[in-house]
Parts: sequence; C-alpha cells; structure tokens
Amino acid sequence: MSSSSVSNGILKFATQYSLYTGYITFGFGVIGNVLNLLVFIQLKLFRTNRCAFYITVESISNLVYQLLSITLTVLTSIYGDDATERSLIWCKFRYILAQITALTTFYMICFSAVDQFFSTNHHFHLRQMCTLKLGRYASFIFICFAIIHSIALGSSYDIQPTLGCVLSNHAWVVYATYFLYPILGGFLPIVIASTFSMLAYHNVRRIVRRQLPIVRRKLDKQITEMVLMRVIAFVCLVLPYNAYRIYAVNYPTSQSMPMAYAISRFLQAIFTSINLMNYVISFYIFIIFSSRFRRQVKFVLVKKCWQRWKSCCCHINNRIEPDNNIEPCNSQMESEENI
Repeated sequence: MSSSSVSNGILKFATQYSLYTGYITFGFGVIGNVLNLLVFIQLKLFRTNRCAFYITVESISNLVYQLLSITLTVLTSIYGDDATERSLIWCKFRYILAQITALTTFYMICFSAVDQFFSTNHHFHLRQMCTLKLGRYASFIFICFAIIHSIALGSSYDIQPTLGCVLSNHAWVVYATYFLYPILGGFLPIVIASTFSMLAYHNVRRIVRRQLPIVRRKLDKQITEMVLMRVIAFVCLVLPYNAYRIYAVNYPTSQSMPMAYAISRFLQAIFTSINLMNYVISFYIFIIFSSRFRRQVKFVLVKKCWQRWKSCCCHINNRIEPDNNIEPCNSQMESEENI
C-alpha cells in the first residue's frame, strides 16, 4: 500500500470522525445547555444567586460555541474541510468567535468557584463582599476584554498557500505560545478554579455550624458540589487541548507533506472533540452528581414547562368549545424550597 493511499485513508477517517463527533456533541450540547438555562432562569431559587448567574452566562457562551462548531461540521461535510482556507474573512472570524466563547466559558467557571468561596465563607464581611450587581459588572467587563483581545489576536490570522489558516505574525505566535494557551487559557483559570472550588468545598463542610436557614445551607452545599465537579471536568479537558494548540501554532504542517499533514489533521480532530466536551458537559455533570438538581430539572420540565403548555392548549380548547366542562389545567405548584 502506497503512502499516498494511507494518508488519504487517514484524512478520510479524520473527516468522518469530525463529522460524527460534531453532530453528536452539538445534539447533546444544545439539549444540555438549554436545560441549564431553563432551570437557572425558571426557578426563583436561582434568580438572585450569583453562581447561578455565572452558570447561565457560561451556558449561553457554550451555545454560541456549539453553533460555531456545527457550522464547521456542516462545512466539512460539504467541502471536506472547514473552509477556513477558502475565505480570509471566515478564517479570521472563526478564531475570533472561538476565542471569545472559550475565554468566557473558562472564566465564568472561575467566577463561579470564586463566588462560592466568598458566599460560603464563615467571615460575614467576606460573604457580603460579592453581590449580584458586582458579578454582572465583572462579567460584562471580562466579556468586553475577551472581545477586544480576540479581535486583536484573530486579525493576525492569515491564509498561507501550503499551511492554511494560521497565525502569520511572529509576535502573536510567541504570545500564543508563552501566554495565551499556557497562562490565559490554561494555567491561570485552572489554578483559580481549582483553588477556590476546593476552598469553597472546605467551607461548605463547616456550614452546618453556622446559623443559616436550612434552604440557604442546602443551596450552598448543592452549588458548591456542582461547581467542584465542573472544575474537575474542566481541568481534565482543557489541559490536553491547550498542549496540542501550543504545538500546532509553533509547528504548522504543510500540505506538501501528505503523511504528516494527514496525521496532524487526525490529531486535530481528536483534540477538537476533547475540547468540545467542555462546552457540552456541564449539565450532565450537574445531573449525575446532584440528586437535588435532578429533582429541580424534573420540577421545571413537569410543573412549569409542561403545565404552561397544557394551560395554553386548554385555553385554546375553551375558546373553541366554551360550553364543555374542562378540568382546570393549573395544578398547585410545589414549593421550590422543598425540591
């Protein structure tokens, strides 16, 4: 078997792998992130909770990333590649949007961990330090930073004949190698999220001794456990992809070397699928490790969404057949605090 046929086989397998993983992660990602939004927006218990606000922002960012991901998947199914080598505008925009959503997701996880540390701290002045208003300002400022940073970085991407869409400015290559992937998108969020989530977990183990309402204690315990498990998954998924990106930025593979190029595309497909899990997994982490969250999801879907849809249908039937005796559609809601 010739090397060209082997390289073509690897390329074909990498393309098929990207397609299947792209469609599967998109399906699970949209379902999971939409359910996250429904739970954290619909339940009054979470509406004034700062950590729930950060998880909501993270879920929105994840959905945007999922839309970008499925766009790349569809383009790959049509053209055999992600079309970044065909359009300079798309080459730049793809990386700009990916960086904005990636940084937003990473640092919303950090904000969640930091917030839980302060909200579960036994010192009253530390608990009062973080407010929902402050959290909204911090999130807005960081997202503005992520947009400006990503536009500056993405603008330096260019299409080169044999390498495709790559960073063309040497200064930005050095920046991406020594700061962006290892520090800003790697070591810094990992250290912040890991440290504060562990400290928050330590705080919540002593929360029984404090004079707090039982509803508040249960909520702090639930969210702290959810954030800790999310941080563990985040660390495990972000490290291999960032290591790959540092290598790929410094050693882009030319298409003039078919075997090396095919292997690089195969590695790219594997590490991209690992990276995609970071934007899919939060809901499934929460529902696996939190029995209370499972009950809350069931409550929102059955008692809120289903009842609302049922009420709407009953209202339409009442207008069509006003003389029929129809049972009331709105049943008494369970108390959210007892979920």
